Amino acid sequence: MSVLKPLAAAGPAREIGRALGRFGAAPMRRLVLPSTYWAQTQAWAGSDRLRQMQEATRSALPELFAEVEGLAEGLDLPFEQIFAWISRGDLRADLPEGCTTVMLPGPSRLIAHNEDGDPEERHECGLIRAAPAGAPGFAAFFYPGSVPGSAFGVNDEGLVVTVNNVRAAHAPAGVPRMLVGRAMLGCRTLDQAIRLIEALPRAGGFHFAMAQAGDHRLFSVEFTGAAVSVVELTAPSAHANHLIHPGMADLAQQITRSSADRQSRAEALLGRPPLAILQDAAPGGLPIFRTDPADPDGENTVVSLLAQLDDRSARLAIHDPGAAEPALTLTVAEGRISS
Repeated sequence: MSVLKPLAAAGPAREIGRALGRFGAAPMRRLVLPSTYWAQTQAWAGSDRLRQMQEATRSALPELFAEVEGLAEGLDLPFEQIFAWISRGDLRADLPEGCTTVMLPGPSRLIAHNEDGDPEERHECGLIRAAPAGAPGFAAFFYPGSVPGSAFGVNDEGLVVTVNNVRAAHAPAGVPRMLVGRAMLGCRTLDQAIRLIEALPRAGGFHFAMAQAGDHRLFSVEFTGAAVSVVELTAPSAHANHLIHPGMADLAQQITRSSADRQSRAEALLGRPPLAILQDAAPGGLPIFRTDPADPDGENTVVSLLAQLDDRSARLAIHDPGAAEPALTLTVAEGRISS
């Protein structure tokens, strides 16, 4: 059984948000509200900058704005506080979030991803199976008290997206990056997803690995509030938590020692099986597979994902930390997700 707790939700965006909120209410109060990160983020609640971010979101992504309203209702917490919380990576460039992704292009494309998060939340994270009104259904990882959009997911169209934190120094008052990630799950094609990233008034930065069943392309996408870089991969590639694309790597950003070590090590291991790369903890630097309670970024590996895509289907295998066999598999074929 996966460490991820299942959640099913359907209906209007606000109801999807309420379900997410009800799921996360207890761990939110136990783990998040007493934390320093919550207190530091709440300093922005009610600020002009946060109001501008709210207006940008309401204008560009009204359904997702409603989802966040529902999230706050389900959590029974003020909307201003929850909007600040989901914007934490846009408001703070030093947010301790990790993840490592390996991308292998070809006729059978593969995205391998370590989702690294707060060790205290490891057993409180969920996998939502959602059927939103008027949008593709999707399955996605989410943290308690947040919407999907900062980890990984797949929708009924076979579109797979994984997400890596990027600590960009410049973050204008645009749409929070978590909601840019959430918006990807509503896209029906890779081209639609990329156009949306480019068109949205973005705040902070992320890296997406993106592929779709039936489409031969595999994309590595970096974005900040100022720029977007879309690279169609023709060779194996890896990505940790800093900008590496030509034209992006020179932008102001924070690069932690862990991100630098994981990037270097993953690139050196690209000839090995993807799961072996994700589970690598060899000495000589801070590891890809993160289990140390004293990790300098405050992160441990929560789950590992192997997403295999071909002309007909997408198959996602979710591994508990260090496990050789998946705890959960999802298959997308003929417009539906099954497990």
